[in-house]
Amino acid sequence: MEQNFPPQEESIVWQGDFYRRPLRDPQGQTLWELLLCDTAGWRYQAVCPQALASSDWVAAQMRSARGGELPTALEVFRPQSLGLLTMAGQALGVEVLPTRRTKELKAWLQELSSTYPHLPNYTGEPYQPVTVDQLPPVPMPENLWGEQWRFASLTAGDLVREFGDRPLRIRDIPENLLPLKLGLASSVAIPGIVIDGGRQSLQLARWIAASQPVSLDYISGQPDGLILQAGFSDRWVMVTFDDPEVAQAARTYAVRQQLAKGLHFLLVQPDNSGMTYTGFWLLQKES
Repeated sequence: MEQNFPPQEESIVWQGDFYRRPLRDPQGQTLWELLLCDTAGWRYQAVCPQALASSDWVAAQMRSARGGELPTALEVFRPQSLGLLTMAGQALGVEVLPTRRTKELKAWLQELSSTYPHLPNYTGEPYQPVTVDQLPPVPMPENLWGEQWRFASLTAGDLVREFGDRPLRIRDIPENLLPLKLGLASSVAIPGIVIDGGRQSLQLARWIAASQPVSLDYISGQPDGLILQAGFSDRWVMVTFDDPEVAQAARTYAVRQQLAKGLHFLLVQPDNSGMTYTGFWLLQKES
């Protein structure tokens, strides 16, 4: 018998930030600013003195922000905002998702930060609109590391053709990171890291997926290294090296990242036969 299933409701996702700004009200209280937006260009802004900054105030603003319409989920990038926004979300039945990928919100915060110094109630205190405290990087579990790794690159066109629909155990290719969405020509070189995981291939891929990778960054130092930015604020030391040739390849990797608007990939496979792949992630370095 044929069954008819009701259509699934489309998720409504907002991005949100609630934090103090370098502004004061006439009574001298620090002002807190609530920003809500989505990827389609909708924005909502409200401020309150610090004495009124609470989850109840945030919940009331969220109820009125869009004529009573509430999102399915609220994405939050700032650890200091997470507590109050989570409490407000719980009161409204809105899931709050900690994530670094709030591109539209961060761009808005940067825009606003340039206007604050021109306001009469600007305090002049140091203010970094999207900077958050970083946890120190820690080594990834040694039992997960594969047999070997290397730098690689694919043209934007080949990347989509190779991994867009190839059978993979784990694949994470966000639509908003597709080269075409970023305005990259099909001939642009997209850098990446390839790990031959051997018997650990699937276990390693599952660990990476659970870590919610954001970017894989080259850090120069003594020694040099590759740092996996993951989750809300985690940083993992994937590998370190002091070989001059590897360091030069790492610098090329970093330059290609810049030329590709931060886009890069991470591929985990059992071996370099090209026959099977375990996990693929399309990532973008945070600006």
